[in-house]
Amino acid sequence: MDCLREQQGKRLHDGFFEKRSKSRSRFVWVPGPLIVGAGPSGLATAACLKERGVPSLILERAHCIASLWQLKTYDRLRLHLPKNFCELPLFPFPPEFPTYPTKEQFIRYLESYAKHFGLRPVFNETVVSAEYDRSFGFWRVKGVSCEEGGCCKPQETEYVCRWLVVATGENAEAVIPDIPGAADFSGPLVHTSCYKSGAAFRRKRVLVVGCGNSGMEVCLDLCNHNAYPSLVVRKAVHVLPREMLGTSTFGLSMFLLKWFSVKVVDKFLLLMTWLIMGSTDTLGLGRPQMGPLELKNKSGKTPVLDVGAFAKIKSGDIKVRPEIKRLTANGAEFVDGKTEELDAIILATGYRSNVPSWLKEGDMFSEKDGLPRRPFPEGWKGENGLYAVGFTKRGILGACMDARRIAQEIDYSWKAESKPIFLATATPTSLPY
Repeated sequence: MDCLREQQGKRLHDGFFEKRSKSRSRFVWVPGPLIVGAGPSGLATAACLKERGVPSLILERAHCIASLWQLKTYDRLRLHLPKNFCELPLFPFPPEFPTYPTKEQFIRYLESYAKHFGLRPVFNETVVSAEYDRSFGFWRVKGVSCEEGGCCKPQETEYVCRWLVVATGENAEAVIPDIPGAADFSGPLVHTSCYKSGAAFRRKRVLVVGCGNSGMEVCLDLCNHNAYPSLVVRKAVHVLPREMLGTSTFGLSMFLLKWFSVKVVDKFLLLMTWLIMGSTDTLGLGRPQMGPLELKNKSGKTPVLDVGAFAKIKSGDIKVRPEIKRLTANGAEFVDGKTEELDAIILATGYRSNVPSWLKEGDMFSEKDGLPRRPFPEGWKGENGLYAVGFTKRGILGACMDARRIAQEIDYSWKAESKPIFLATATPTSLPY
């Protein structure tokens, strides 16, 4: 095995110098796993690896960790699940944090997590391609970096590694639907990734497209800032109270699933929801035929955990609208024939994975949606040292499960194989850990 590693290392060394003479690219040999993405999933994986003595290198396209949380979320956001279900491995939340930490508290927790484990990602480094080189037996990952603000000439770097962990997650790119007449609408039309507060829409008539957790909470925020929101509900949706019987609905569900089947727990949840909230069908919020937990397991569609928007719908402060037929210069026409004048439109239409745009590997990830082809809980492992974390559609809890599995398997390989040798092209500044 040692001999084989030396032969591979020599071939890589020779290949580097041959290519470097024709290109101005930098080359960096990564002796441990390379992790793409410094969100909660990437940080959790790096921490689990470090706990086992395996070094890693994290690449992050933004200038900070957890860029989705720091740069693309609204001000009033809180964790929708209790903090004990959102902890990263090996590091609990501070005991003084509330049950549902705020956005700022969660970001502070993640920053403390990175500091505690000595995780120092390479920021402003966008991965543009990653491909397994079968002749060498290693991954070649090409990154393009530039100082924040984009005023410098981009620097291209090729990283070579034995293990590649994809941690860019399900929410890498905003989904912008193609709505007929969108170009004709004269007011602002923005995605929730650009929405911060309803203060900017005071006394405005705002249409929110999308009735997931973000859409419902943005409508509530708009109401609290004296705007006039309407909510487009295209499909049936499960709306559940965030808490029932004095505890979180999610926590109660996890407890009941230890004793009862998914169908039985779903029936219980829907009965309790009806007792607490009443019927939602009469308000334009029809429920799917499949129960909330069964639907989540089979399609990944998350039920809405209500934090106050439903009461505003019942009172009429939030109007429910059907699917948009087309937009006009001053408003929207809906499929039921009704029209509404609008000042602004906010797209709460979610995010999608961008993995197929840069990972040159067609077996593990689907080209259609950028998610692992194998369903949970088998989607974390690919071939040739390729792994995925944060693609379970089960939030941070699912990501932590994957992070532990990945660290355990890489640790086994790390100890079983001879440690990779350092190449002459890798300088101390090229290995920032």
